[in-house]
This record gives sequence, C-alpha cells and structure tokens, in this order.
Amino acid sequence: MSEAAAHRHEVCGLLLGKTGRIEAVRPAANVAGDPARHFELDPVELIAAHRAARAGGAAIVGHYHSHPGGQAVPSETDAACATPDGSLWLIVGGGAARLWLAKAGRDGQVQFVEALLDIM
Repeated sequence: MSEAAAHRHEVCGLLLGKTGRIEAVRPAANVAGDPARHFELDPVELIAAHRAARAGGAAIVGHYHSHPGGQAVPSETDAACATPDGSLWLIVGGGAARLWLAKAGRDGQVQFVEALLDIM
C-alpha cells in the first residue's frame, strides 16, 4: 500500500491503562472491509492485549481511531458500533484529537460524552 493510500485509511489501536487514565497505546491493523470509512481492530492484537492484561499487564480502557476525511467527533457508525460500557474513544481528525466516554444514555443506547484529554 502506498503512503498516500495509507493516509486515506482509518488507523486504529488500543488504549491501555487504568480507569480514567491512558498509560500506553497499542497500534493494531485495521482489518475492516472498507478501511477508508470504517475501522475494525485486528482480532489477533485484541486477543493478545487481553491475554497480556490477564497476565498482569495494563488493562484495555478503550481504543483510538482516525477520521481521515472528518472531524474528531463520533460518527453515526461509531455510535452504532459502540457499547455503553464506559470505555474511552480517542478520535483523531481535522487536525485535532478528542477523547470521548461511551456511556449509557436515557434510552440505554450509547451516548458519547467528551472527556478531558490531559497529556502529561
């Protein structure tokens, strides 16, 4: 894949740490059928991260992905695919990075609430 084509695809990976604190990121391949419009974490990477966490490593607290042609806000697809479980969603797009918390809304569906992104 050329570098230009790679920039048109969504990048993705895992956020590792403790509740409310990102301590590391773990890049993952985007295995989505249409990586220019969607992301799907490589299941091999996801399983490896869960195994590492069970062995005493950092917990998975969320994930990150990019919106190459959009803004750093959750899309309709993000909302449809998200689980209201309190996980973090770091989205990069439009020259910005914004952090979101996937919570349960009044109807039980996911509601994204922007969270403070404090880089230390």
